[in-house]
Amino acid sequence: MSHPSAWQTHRQYAATASRWTATRWAKEAERRRKLRSERKPLVRDARKAVATARAMDPNGLTTAVHTAERALKSAQRAVPDPLWLFASKSAIVAAVGAYVGLPLVPDRVWMWSAVAVTVAVVGALVWAVVHRPAASDLVPTAEESALLKRLQPEHWREHAEQRGLAGTLTARPDLTESGIVVAVRLDGQWTTTKLRAAEDHVRALLGARTDLRIQTKAGKRGGWAELTLRTRSAADGDDMLWAPDRSSLGIDTVTGDHVTVPLGERLLIAGRSGAGKSVASRPLLFDASEGDTNALVIIDLKRVEGRLWDHRARVASTPHEVIAVVDELEEEMQDRLAVLPKGQDTWTPTPDRPRITVVVDEGAEVVTAADKVPFPEMDDDGKTKVRNRSALPGLESIARMGRAACIDLWWMTQKPTINDGIPKQIAPQISVSICLAVRTPAEARVVLGEDAQAKGWNADELPAPGVALIRDGKRKPDPVKVRYMDKAVVIALPARTPWTRTHTAPAATGAPALTLVKPAPEPVATGVDGADARILDAITAAGEPVRQKDLAETTGLSKGTVSKAVKRLTATGHVTRRPDGGLTADKAA
Repeated sequence: MSHPSAWQTHRQYAATASRWTATRWAKEAERRRKLRSERKPLVRDARKAVATARAMDPNGLTTAVHTAERALKSAQRAVPDPLWLFASKSAIVAAVGAYVGLPLVPDRVWMWSAVAVTVAVVGALVWAVVHRPAASDLVPTAEESALLKRLQPEHWREHAEQRGLAGTLTARPDLTESGIVVAVRLDGQWTTTKLRAAEDHVRALLGARTDLRIQTKAGKRGGWAELTLRTRSAADGDDMLWAPDRSSLGIDTVTGDHVTVPLGERLLIAGRSGAGKSVASRPLLFDASEGDTNALVIIDLKRVEGRLWDHRARVASTPHEVIAVVDELEEEMQDRLAVLPKGQDTWTPTPDRPRITVVVDEGAEVVTAADKVPFPEMDDDGKTKVRNRSALPGLESIARMGRAACIDLWWMTQKPTINDGIPKQIAPQISVSICLAVRTPAEARVVLGEDAQAKGWNADELPAPGVALIRDGKRKPDPVKVRYMDKAVVIALPARTPWTRTHTAPAATGAPALTLVKPAPEPVATGVDGADARILDAITAAGEPVRQKDLAETTGLSKGTVSKAVKRLTATGHVTRRPDGGLTADKAA
């Protein structure tokens, strides 16, 4: 086995040292270049301030000129020298030092020292020239090369005034995996909002194509904005078709990271017609219906998307079905909360009583159609009469209280600003907003928050379909390219037993019927629990006959839930209805 010679070892050390030196120099040169591009405009402003002060006080009667000159010197000192100038100054200092000190050193020592230093410097320079690391591994396209050239400060300064952008100046642009990013200095009356409104002027100055998305947001410090030209996406080249091994919601177009939305959140999914709202939600619906401890309920009056999932989800597609399933969900929520162990904040999902995700597809339609639905109910006098029912109170109750019971509401709409596109009682409960392309900035603000545009959440500028913004309190306003899940893929998914509270649903595979309802807990002294127990307690606590309409206000339950509970209690003899309609508790029962 041959061992490397000392010469080979020294060559390896020299090559490593040269590479490290070249990389270090390249980083230092880039750092100085950025600082110069940012601070040179400050020198220009300081010079203007000196000229103004001298014009106003030519005789130096005040300290204005002195103050301006000191500010100019400070600004000039803050601008670093280019690396070549810094290196030249260092070399001159070293040469002077050597000239002064070398006579004191023996000839042989300084001669070989000079040779060694010269060889090291020349080697590092050669390596830096031949193997210098590129600022980016990305190769700009012809379009990007043209845009990068026009974004240079020299070009921008020359053409900004004639394009109505006087008072703005770019720093050096950078090419990233998500496009071209450049900082823009804002002088005078310029603000980020004003620059965003002047997008047409920016596009004209750059000669950018009309369909190129330009994103404008506040910079990292005051007086600066940041422009991003979406010439490319970090999701380019990825397979965006959904598959079990590619089950994320989508890919961040800026970072390239896979984006997921965990179960247990209350979602708002919005987007105009054709933006891909239904397709974008399918990976989420798969997650919500997969596993023994997850169950999916879909309210879809259009019957299009719900029909795709009816083999693995409970689907309500008529106003009466909506009222019925909301009543069941509300009763299930109250039962879970009634038996939730002391000290436990949320329900623990089990196969018998799983996490239930309630998806309202096109909420505005549900609010309109599932309102004033005629339902037969027993009145206070024990007579059956038809009463108009609405699904909205029950859905609002689920939005407010369902999280603790592991019953989560997802609200989908393409009309967030029309009537009750997002009901006022539901909107504050939303924890994650997923917004695809919308028509107006007003719609973007309704979905993503009033500060959406000021912070870069410009959903009205998103391309359609298949690109979304996800605001969960953690993410930046980076677009997400969502995965495509075809209808045929949904239909081919394995069947699951839909959730139901009132009866068991036969399995699609022919297996014995299953139930997703947890067996009733051990009866308490009264023999009732859940909503029935709350109703019975309210009647008992009253000490006098109580009318049925007052129980809804006393217990906080919906009128439909109260009506069903009273019917069960009277049937079991726990409650007696008096001739005048008053309800009393039968203590003997």
